[in-house]
Amino acid sequence: MKYAYYPGCSLECSSAAYDVSVRAVADLLGIRLVEIDDWNCCGATEYFTQDELVACSVIARNLAIVDPQLDQLVAPCAACYLNLKKTDRLMAEHPEMNAKVNEALGAGGLSYRPGRVRVRHLLDVMYTDLGEAAIRDKVVRPLVGLRVAPYYGCQIVRPLNGFDSPEYPTKLDELLRWLGAEVVDYPVKAHCCGGHMTQISEPQAFELIRRLLQSAVEYEADLILCMCPMCQLNLDAYQGQVNGFFRTRFHVPIVFFTQMLGVAFGLDLAEVGFGKELVAAAPVIQARLGLAPAKARAEEHRAPSGPSEIQRSERNETRPSSQPEEATQGGSRFSGPARRV
Repeated sequence: MKYAYYPGCSLECSSAAYDVSVRAVADLLGIRLVEIDDWNCCGATEYFTQDELVACSVIARNLAIVDPQLDQLVAPCAACYLNLKKTDRLMAEHPEMNAKVNEALGAGGLSYRPGRVRVRHLLDVMYTDLGEAAIRDKVVRPLVGLRVAPYYGCQIVRPLNGFDSPEYPTKLDELLRWLGAEVVDYPVKAHCCGGHMTQISEPQAFELIRRLLQSAVEYEADLILCMCPMCQLNLDAYQGQVNGFFRTRFHVPIVFFTQMLGVAFGLDLAEVGFGKELVAAAPVIQARLGLAPAKARAEEHRAPSGPSEIQRSERNETRPSSQPEEATQGGSRFSGPARRV
């Protein structure tokens, strides 16, 4: 299977783990991703708030330069996926917009016919085009014992996804079960993380983030798995500030769903970008799946049979706790007192 690939800006810097894991997993699954040559930024949210025509023209350029031999485009980033899909839809439904955008593209010797390229999210491709049997066939390290909270966010399931429920999506849940993971019933999985709200109003932004973390903790999730760079950034990078603001003690690892696919497929954690997140996920994964840390693996020829001291220690460190904040020394699923939603 061959698709055009639009990584977007975030996957080249702050969300490099997403790009690394997408490419590694796609390769194992026989999905050939052909990166668009000379792609440009999709503009995220800001372009459309300033000038819709300019936004559509800039985004449409990416659709126009997709290899003529390819008619499907995969965009892992939620904002990129939405913008590309929305631009194609706007051009198809509004002839005047289509004409103006193509006039702008014409200045660069390009043109685009709406509908020529089908924009898809990677989850859709994995679930629909490959399916359960193909995914299960690649699993060599089942995620048994790992409790995961799938987080869809806003822009993949709303408003234009077409492959899952916009209010209660389940496709990522099912995919993770195929890997052997225990998927928690995470009721806020399609709620907003706040997007760029951290730059506008920290109190509101922190409350949105707190709700997501609090729900994951209450349902005893080991990890939250994201499909969106902005969601992963907000939940991971601002977790410390949320703790300071609400006097909580969240310590929940936030990683991309493709990273856990890589783990289930037998790839080394470093191969799929683990270590780039701020709240370390490796100790939790190693403890739950019984994996030896890198240091322990290097010395395993001297270790006795059975779990190593390092493994036993990490199992203890990542054991969930329900003690009050003042009495708790840490844990992967713990939060201190916080206001309920």
